[in-house]
Amino acid sequence: MVTELQIPPLLTRVVLAASLLSTAILVGCDSKSQVAAEPEPVGGPTVMRRLTESQYRATIADIFGADIPVVARFERGLRAEGLLAIGTGESGMSPFSIEQYDAAARSVATAAVSPGKRAVLLPCQPQDDQIFDAGCAERIVSDYGLRLFRRPLSSAEQDQFVATVQQASEQLHDFYAGVKHALVGMLMSPDFLLRIERSTAGESDTDGELQKLDAWSKASRLSYFLTNSTPDVELLRAAAAGELDSEDGLQRQVERLIRSPRFEAAVRAFFEDMLQYERFADLAKDPSIYPAFNSQVAADAREQTLRTVVDHLIARQGDYRDLFTTRKTFLTRSLGIVYRLPVVTRNGWEETQYPPDSHRVGIQSNIDFLALHSHPGRSSPTLRGEALREIFLCQEVPDPPANVNFAVVQDPSNQSMPTARDRLTAHRTEPSCAGCHKIMDPVGLTLENYDGLGSYRTHENGALIDSSGSLDGPDFNDVDGLAQALHDHPETPRCVVEKMYRFAVGRDTVWDERAYMDYLIHRFVDVGYRIPELMQTIALSKNFFAINPDSGHGVTNKHASAATEKEVRL
Repeated sequence: MVTELQIPPLLTRVVLAASLLSTAILVGCDSKSQVAAEPEPVGGPTVMRRLTESQYRATIADIFGADIPVVARFERGLRAEGLLAIGTGESGMSPFSIEQYDAAARSVATAAVSPGKRAVLLPCQPQDDQIFDAGCAERIVSDYGLRLFRRPLSSAEQDQFVATVQQASEQLHDFYAGVKHALVGMLMSPDFLLRIERSTAGESDTDGELQKLDAWSKASRLSYFLTNSTPDVELLRAAAAGELDSEDGLQRQVERLIRSPRFEAAVRAFFEDMLQYERFADLAKDPSIYPAFNSQVAADAREQTLRTVVDHLIARQGDYRDLFTTRKTFLTRSLGIVYRLPVVTRNGWEETQYPPDSHRVGIQSNIDFLALHSHPGRSSPTLRGEALREIFLCQEVPDPPANVNFAVVQDPSNQSMPTARDRLTAHRTEPSCAGCHKIMDPVGLTLENYDGLGSYRTHENGALIDSSGSLDGPDFNDVDGLAQALHDHPETPRCVVEKMYRFAVGRDTVWDERAYMDYLIHRFVDVGYRIPELMQTIALSKNFFAINPDSGHGVTNKHASAATEKEVRL
């Protein structure tokens, strides 16, 4: 029997991709295909993940209130295996992070015990706020310990934090100052900042003993996957009652979370990760070339696509693939200037449709994607082609060789080569460049009708732009053809399924999970490519909670610095 360790990691991913591709093709040909039952769980290792900034802020808001300030700056997350959700399990904490977590903890705790909030946020008040009250301290520590640690405190932890309240209260003659110090200690604890998963004995499989997440870890994994925040009171109650260990109890909680308003935040979090939105922190455009660009345009561009995603996938329960062909969108006046479309609404958002002659169709033609994958002063068919393949098709493009000469393609003033297509054609004569550009340029050049900001144009340096291209077979002449090719590509649904599962469990898939991935793609096809149903399938599956300590993790750091290295692309 061939084990995972005997197979090179790259070959493992290639074979898995081929298996899923054939599956997608087969199920796509038969709309009445029957979905097989979920295969026996394989499981992976427990994962210890750092809270992302959005998860941290949402957790504080859900526990203390949306108006409680979080005074801190967060470091950018590590992107590993294409997702920040995986990088949160691999990145460490720098001294800067510790300082910022301390600042955030102090700002939250100070606000929570302030005179205007203590009566609302604390479950009890002492008879004399200058004297330590043991009973009230124990109640506060127990209540916030459960919610912040996402599990009950141990006896030792309970005693430790109550002692903190007592010591600070007696030294400062202020009970609430003691509570503040205890809250700061909880907020600085690894049990709050990290999602530490714990396992218990589980079912046996043919290879040995599997484990499963304990009830509290299960509640945490469910909640952060389906709401991007901490377990609420009802989910914690269900975990304490053992209801998450039964199929009916688990299903009730999953369906409740998906129906809740908090579900939108989870969908947003996934697409923010998938679309690499952390890169907005570094987005810059030459103001002399793109005077319409500013921080408001950047923020609105990001929100535009997220609003489209939420409206299409949640409100209208649409087919995921239709995100690449939809003309429905949302605009503000600042975006209307860039798109050259009228926006009647003076302040706020306006639901609209891209006109047929606007040369806009699908989220890949929105300026967030086009601007992020361009240079500060010009567009880049190579960066855009690479992004289309890696983000939406999960096709990894190798890094460029270290000795590549970019002089030709980086000189848009060359009158003999006025368009990017001309310059790239000359560049591809170098044998070391031809292979990668063959898969990036044909699709990226179709987006050359958009400049480095994303505004539509027909000419570059006075020469007519040729926007013809192809994507793994189909040839097309414009963005409408590209949109349909992305919609119909068999890797499009497979990619989002794979990324969604990896996002949910915080790790890369392992070789033995290929049958489970086949199951997920079959289910995704069967439910009409609907994202909420995909997330429900994952949340209800046994593999989502199965733990196999002996399984290979499958995660490497090979993508950790990929974003930086690829900035030199054409």
